[in-house]
Amino acid sequence: MGEPFKSALTDDPRVALAAERTFLAWIRTGLALMGFGFVVARFGLFLREWAAVQKIQQPFSHGFSLWLGIGFVVLGVFLNVAALIRYRRYLNSLAAGVIPGPKAGLETAVALGLTAIGVATVVALLVLA
Repeated sequence: MGEPFKSALTDDPRVALAAERTFLAWIRTGLALMGFGFVVARFGLFLREWAAVQKIQQPFSHGFSLWLGIGFVVLGVFLNVAALIRYRRYLNSLAAGVIPGPKAGLETAVALGLTAIGVATVVALLVLA
C-alpha cells in the first residue's frame, strides 16, 4: 500500500496544489498549538498576579501551566518542522514522477504528543486536587 508508483498525475498542477494546501493546514495547526501553549504558559502568571491583587493566599504553585504550555509550543514547533520536511519530500517525489503512498507518521506523532500532554494534565489535576 505504501509503495510509490509512476503516474501521469504528477504533471497535473492540482496534485502539487493539494499538497500545498495540506502543508499549510499542518502549519496552521502548528501555529495554533504554539499560540495555545503560550496562553497556557502565561495563565499561571496571570493567576499569580490576580491572587496578589486580590490578596488571596495561593494554595499551590502554577508552575505546571508553564511546563504544559512549553509542551504545546514544542509540539507546535515539531509539527511545523515535520510538515516542512514531509512537504519537501513530497515535492521531490512529484518532480521525479512518483506519487508516494500514504504515510501516517506525522499524524501518529502528533496524536501521541497530544495524548502525552493530556495524560500529564490529568495526572497533575488529580495530584493537585
